[in-house]
Amino acid sequence: MIHRRHALSLVAAAAVIPVRAFADVVPRYEVRKNLQKYFTDEGAVGAFAAFRTDDQQVIASDHSRARDPVLPASTFKIPNSIIALETGVVSDPDKDIFKWDGIKRSIPDWNKDHTLRTAIAASAVPVYQDIARRIGKERMQKYVDMFEYGNRNIGGGIDRFWLTGDLRISPLEQIAFVDRLRRRALPVSKRAQDLTTDILPVTKVGDSVIRAKTGLTGVTDRSMTDGIGVAVGWLVGWVERGSAQTVFALNLDVREPKHSASRMKIAQQCLSDMGAI
Repeated sequence: MIHRRHALSLVAAAAVIPVRAFADVVPRYEVRKNLQKYFTDEGAVGAFAAFRTDDQQVIASDHSRARDPVLPASTFKIPNSIIALETGVVSDPDKDIFKWDGIKRSIPDWNKDHTLRTAIAASAVPVYQDIARRIGKERMQKYVDMFEYGNRNIGGGIDRFWLTGDLRISPLEQIAFVDRLRRRALPVSKRAQDLTTDILPVTKVGDSVIRAKTGLTGVTDRSMTDGIGVAVGWLVGWVERGSAQTVFALNLDVREPKHSASRMKIAQQCLSDMGAI
């Protein structure tokens, strides 16, 4: 007999995350409000969500913001990379060169030639805008639909929909998508998923390895604010510790520069609290 509280947690998980996102298993769902203290300690407001693969459990810092969809910003570089490699827009992440267009922008690392690997490390928006234009609207929509990525809406311009356009995704939807990449379960070639995983920025913490991509709304090819009001900072990826793997997504309001720098710190604190690192 299923305990009533556990049954309710299954219903909650199924309501916010597609069942097939986690290998056709409805994960247990738990809200741990104590995780919010790590945001508070930094003077920030945000949400953290994680999927522990060993015990099939989703843990969230709340039950509201973790479900709220916002612009993915540069975390969309993950699916954009997969699509580029799958379609042949990029054949080799280390050899294909994207030439700098000569326009000086406010982020120095953008003002140079890039490969796919260096572009994702520098979070070079102009490179990924070029990639999106080469992919084209029809193919982009096809893969965003196949990936069941957020609200699947690429309105607002083929090279801006994830920056200032209509695409939206929640922390819980982020972990569902990233877990499929981790398992190589997206409906594309294993090669495209392997290469994208390989180019993700890596942070080592003790015996753990974190593969994750940042994102910050308002950072575009035009400016650092772009008139969106309060920026939202993302950190999305997964941590590997031995054979154990935990997928996670964090976002927070960036009201001052230190909040952007706090993303990795808060994520590590939440992951440590869960025993993931």
